[in-house]
Amino acid sequence: MNRITRYAVLLTLLAPVSWVAAQDTYIAPRTQWGQPDLQGVWNFSSNVPLQRPARFGDRQFMSDDEIAQLRARLAEADAASDQAVPRLEDDNNPGGYNDFWVESAGITDRIRTSHIVYPSNGRFPDLVEGVIPIAGGLGDDVVGQRPVRFVVGGISKDGPEDRGLSERCIVGFNAGPPFQPSLYNNNLQIVQNRDHVVLLIEMIHDARIVPITDKPPLDGAITQWSGDSRGFWDGDTLVVETRNFSALTQSFPGMGSGENKLLIERFTRVDPYTVDYEWTIDDPSTFSDRITAIVPMTKVAGQLYEYACHEGNYGMMNILRGARAEEARASESGS
Repeated sequence: MNRITRYAVLLTLLAPVSWVAAQDTYIAPRTQWGQPDLQGVWNFSSNVPLQRPARFGDRQFMSDDEIAQLRARLAEADAASDQAVPRLEDDNNPGGYNDFWVESAGITDRIRTSHIVYPSNGRFPDLVEGVIPIAGGLGDDVVGQRPVRFVVGGISKDGPEDRGLSERCIVGFNAGPPFQPSLYNNNLQIVQNRDHVVLLIEMIHDARIVPITDKPPLDGAITQWSGDSRGFWDGDTLVVETRNFSALTQSFPGMGSGENKLLIERFTRVDPYTVDYEWTIDDPSTFSDRITAIVPMTKVAGQLYEYACHEGNYGMMNILRGARAEEARASESGS
């Protein structure tokens, strides 16, 4: 089942009225300490766009008619892709093997027009003057200087320091924080005890330990890749405030530096199978206004296995080796 088919199946599950009713009446189960139980493995896959297409204006959800039209378009595109993709027995072309791993369709009862809900137009606010977006990517290297703050791609192949953070197995490309739906491995395990919550993201097996305490955060001079988190309960919602991000991270993928970022995350269990994950970035050094987004996370009946990024990782070595081979050929040819 390819990406389009999975989204089409997803759309057949829509039931907005029952979804609202369930949210209004649902009471989350409790742990032995009386806290809402958020434990388990949760998937945050989604192909809802981060930013809202202009045609939706300030509207957060698609209408029934729009959902029906989208379903029809996806079904048509799915049928066309089945006919267009070459088969191995036809011309020895297996197609894009990476599609096997893609899990971009989330499981939810309503389709949002975007994950961003503030600003009200569902779009990023303006960048602060002087902030230059540098996103990296899977294509050619981009212009930039060390240290590389983005997670995918690079600025050169002179050494591993010129590559993105995920290529170096430091920060996963969907790990943030905040967590961002991406092509695959969009899984989070939550573990609780009386005074701590652990947020274990599959990419790259990063465990953020969140004390539930009123103790102050770390001294501002002490920074970390995933920041310094402190949590508290606001009714049935777990609120996590994170500061002290390393200046070697971006405020948000492709934009700014994370050194002055305050991230506020809210985890609310809204039914037996869904946690609403809401995050807000407040970073006056990068954005002219704050940003808030909502991403539903769905319960997974399975385990989270270690993402051993460096185990047998020959990619980095071969990237650098290939660059040296290209340089040698250029030197031999005198170019």
